[in-house]
Amino acid sequence: MVKLTGARLARAMASKQFRDGKFHNTSGATADLEGPSGGVMWDFFFGRRKRVPKGPLPIVNPLDTWKTEPSSGLRLTWLGHSTLLVEIDGVRLLTDPVWCDRASPVSFAGPKRFHPVPVSIDRLPTLDAVVLSHDHYDHLCPSSIRALAQRRVPFVTSLGVGTRLEGFGVPRGDITELDWWEEHSIANGALKITATPAQHFSGRGLRDRNNTLWSSFVLSTSKRRVFYSADTGPTNELAEIAAKLGPFELIMIEIGAWHPSWGSIHLGPQRALEAFFQLGGGTLLPIHWGTFDLALHLWDEPPETLLALAKPSGAKIVTPMIGQAIEPSKVEGPNPWWRAVAT
Repeated sequence: MVKLTGARLARAMASKQFRDGKFHNTSGATADLEGPSGGVMWDFFFGRRKRVPKGPLPIVNPLDTWKTEPSSGLRLTWLGHSTLLVEIDGVRLLTDPVWCDRASPVSFAGPKRFHPVPVSIDRLPTLDAVVLSHDHYDHLCPSSIRALAQRRVPFVTSLGVGTRLEGFGVPRGDITELDWWEEHSIANGALKITATPAQHFSGRGLRDRNNTLWSSFVLSTSKRRVFYSADTGPTNELAEIAAKLGPFELIMIEIGAWHPSWGSIHLGPQRALEAFFQLGGGTLLPIHWGTFDLALHLWDEPPETLLALAKPSGAKIVTPMIGQAIEPSKVEGPNPWWRAVAT
């Protein structure tokens, strides 16, 4: 169980989100507003085949593309779930790195990934930072953290999560922890990382719920700004983020692992689209789907629903294949690659 002490505890106690020894959402929303019904639990345990693709997912090897600089200044490589390599005006970041086979505390059980990761960690290009949103298993993988720690990559994360990282071998000097609205510059000031509000929760066990903070992030240079939602539910704080730090050229936002029973702490496709407009629009790249069976919907339902809902609005959506490096300004619209996968 993670426990904050010393300077970390002092910083937590100074946060507006921290009281009674825990972090809280601004709205007061929790992960326990509605318990799952018997029908939901039956579907969760006995409906798995509906939620896992029968055929292999197409994977693109991005190594050749990574050898050249993006001509537009912005390139994204979706490596699965919420793991992205972000190249922005000469700076490279990795978000929520998960290379493990299961999003689980154990290696023999729990949600298993649908596809291999396109490249190994040792084949990644030089990174300026890793941005880590919170400590859930599908966002923080110990073996991935240990491998990145050996490369001495700086980590930028939410308040308290540094305790986890140190436990997985990251030197304290390589960790920067942020409260909401705090910022940190990297690459000699070329890029600013701002931790922004999210409506979610944290914890990796039964006794450490909300002992650490969760965040979304804004990545900004002198030329452009992009938004990374990580995990969040619907919140008016998204509009506040847009007002303070927008407009955004690209919005990477979660669409999967959603059900009404936990609708306060995840978006799902309909509310992801609403959140996209709250954030001011631009280009939407959906994340948090297509890698792990973490909910009750069909594995490809989130992108299909998103495209159907977005069509009347004309919202620009890009859906790269796993491992495909894209420059959003050069992509006209979505590629529904999942429709060719056996289900």
